[in-house]
Amino acid sequence: MKKTYVLDEIDCANCASKLENAISKIDGVNSASINFFAQKLTVDIDDKRFDDVMKNVLKTAKKLEPDCKIVM
Repeated sequence: MKKTYVLDEIDCANCASKLENAISKIDGVNSASINFFAQKLTVDIDDKRFDDVMKNVLKTAKKLEPDCKIVM
């Protein structure tokens, strides 16, 4: 399932790249991309595991960029 979320408070392109790389490595994430200028995160996650994997995505984002919020 592919979904797009708004990112609130992502401050720089380097931070967005770091976050994109970390999210892409999470088990269950097929792909992840961040458009820094649009402030959007697009993730493709296995349908059957979506909720559990998304929890890991949120946890990873909070750990790497504490000020950035993924608007659900």
